[in-house]
Amino acid sequence: MSELTNNAQVEIRRRELLLAGAGLAATVALPGAALAAVATLPSTDKGNQTMSFVTTKDGVQIFYKDWGDKSAQPIVFSHGWPLSADDWDGQMLYFLQHGYRVIAHDRRGHGRSSQVSTGHDMDHYADDLAAVTEHLDLKRAIHVGHSTGGGEVAHYIARHGSKRVAKAVLISSVPPIMVKTTNNPGGLPMEVFDNIRASVASNRAQFYKDLAVPFYGFNRPNAKTSQGILDHWWFQGMMGSIQAHYDGIKAFSETDFNDDLKKIDVPTLVMHGDDDQIVPIADSGLLTARIVRGAQLKVYPGLSHGMCATHPEQINPDLLAFFKA
Repeated sequence: MSELTNNAQVEIRRRELLLAGAGLAATVALPGAALAAVATLPSTDKGNQTMSFVTTKDGVQIFYKDWGDKSAQPIVFSHGWPLSADDWDGQMLYFLQHGYRVIAHDRRGHGRSSQVSTGHDMDHYADDLAAVTEHLDLKRAIHVGHSTGGGEVAHYIARHGSKRVAKAVLISSVPPIMVKTTNNPGGLPMEVFDNIRASVASNRAQFYKDLAVPFYGFNRPNAKTSQGILDHWWFQGMMGSIQAHYDGIKAFSETDFNDDLKKIDVPTLVMHGDDDQIVPIADSGLLTARIVRGAQLKVYPGLSHGMCATHPEQINPDLLAFFKA
């Protein structure tokens, strides 16, 4: 584990302030009894505590979480755009409690990782993931990717091989390719992604609030909206670099993963909600399951792009069954 540079420490302090502000706002809303309980909680400050980072070949510090018995089979989670490792909270805890070693990293420019100005493309994403797996010397790892993270997993296996990989899961993932092209007539028009870029550049904070609603299907009739889930999405997004998020739009929308999918040679599960408004299933999950040799496809009627957060009681047991099979 590498030592933090001064720049990294500054970034962490900025993020700590953002989270502290959110905590203060939540505390103000507590009733008197709850405030008293919070005030009497014992301090957990143990002085200077080191966070876990690996430094890539191009000098980028990638933050990661690594929980559980180091001899247990590892599960490596790759998050979606524009989020962080924290998006896997509902899975990390569940599989930790089921005896697995669980690892998740913040993509470069996202969360607590370095806010660098270069490398916001799928090659670097895959190489950064490889840096984490090699640093931790992971073997027989199960790789789980959501949305952009699914593309990252596919590209990682294609680019670095499967010698460290036991299985793969692509959840609501962007492959084979999102944008409409001559070879992908069912894709989304480039104007969709140009509008996302414009929204990020002009008012990222408001756009993230707006985007999170259809992300979780909370705009559907009779949907049970969770303000906590929406807030969690927004805070993760705002911790990252606007440049990384802006450049990452090209990475997740224009990367052609067809050849990557053909190179996957481990058991693979494709999971997708049929009401995904962010990455429509017809041009993603359904096609991916046909391209990856021997892939299993599991479609979730009525579920959204963010189904891991809204329906963990369905997703987690299905993942566990695949892991144990």
